[in-house]
Amino acid sequence: MRTFHWVMWTALIAVLAVPATPAPARAQAGYDRPGGDYASVVERTGDPAACAARCDRDARCRAWSFSYPGVIGTNAVCWLKNRVVARAENACCISGVKGAGVIEQRRGRDRAVEIGIDRLGGDYRQFDTPSEPSGAACKAACEGEARCRIWTYVRPGYLGPGASARCYLKDQLRPPRRRPCCVSGVVR
Repeated sequence: MRTFHWVMWTALIAVLAVPATPAPARAQAGYDRPGGDYASVVERTGDPAACAARCDRDARCRAWSFSYPGVIGTNAVCWLKNRVVARAENACCISGVKGAGVIEQRRGRDRAVEIGIDRLGGDYRQFDTPSEPSGAACKAACEGEARCRIWTYVRPGYLGPGASARCYLKDQLRPPRRRPCCVSGVVR
């Protein structure tokens, strides 16, 4: 009987000694991590995932921030950080810690908003729109027109140096394509 109790106690202690697995870190859209910079690199692809991967490959890197084209010059910029600094809300950027990858998080419960997705073709109207991370003005324009089925918001700087944000209203359902330039949504 003593052996049984000893085995049970040993097993219980072993289970309790295993550290809980933390939830995976996520990159966060709309946040910067000011400070701790040791390098900045022009990210020609304009893709925040390339910045996250650059940090993952660099032994010195602990965190990163990615600024969209047009925020600092005409290109996107990847900032590598030698320490994890506190995040600060700022629409300029996406930031994360090493190993986080990029999963642009949606604010609220709007599942109809597709972050990092372009829906090429089917355009019937396009116009410049205010710069905002969510493309809310573009979405509202589509919802206000009976003809509009899909909208795509292109972030400023992706259509060329100094280019402003642009909204494309579409009357044809098109397949989604992963592109960091864009935010899209299906309305009807």
